Amino acid sequence: MESEPAAFIDRTLRAEASEWRTWADGDASVGGLGVYGASVGAIRGTVRDALRRHRGLSHDDITALAAELWAVPVFDRRFAAIVLLQGQVDVLTGKDLTRIEGFLRDARAARLIEPLTLDVVRPLLARLGGAEADRAQRIVARWSISDSESLIVAAALLREPGRRPTPSG
Repeated sequence: MESEPAAFIDRTLRAEASEWRTWADGDASVGGLGVYGASVGAIRGTVRDALRRHRGLSHDDITALAAELWAVPVFDRRFAAIVLLQGQVDVLTGKDLTRIEGFLRDARAARLIEPLTLDVVRPLLARLGGAEADRAQRIVARWSISDSESLIVAAALLREPGRRPTPSG
């Protein structure tokens, strides 16, 4: 059973769906994920509204909500998870890289890999210091030699901020 914030986000994204966007997005750009067809603006607004309705979410609540949204293979929900993390990146810690690594492994679409890497991982890494920063850098270095193409792309994006590689296929 979904948490109330996840159910609210899912219900609202479905209500914001557009048949035209569903058809237009139902191609390789979303990596075979399901698509409700909500606009980026609707997704951002839905996450903002969910956070207003459920004020005071802790770090654990935020990361659990992101995981709950990501667990369903629907592009709109996964993008909502990224928007959630973008807005809450200041509460994330180096330990959250393990969860984010799982999201990247299962992203399936460059349209999810890039914002997750550039708008969540990069600012998270920039905030870390000391042993936590060292550990995070080892994790990212491991991504560059991973068997996961999406992790390799994420590592490349972090190394070369001006270049935006995308996975093949």
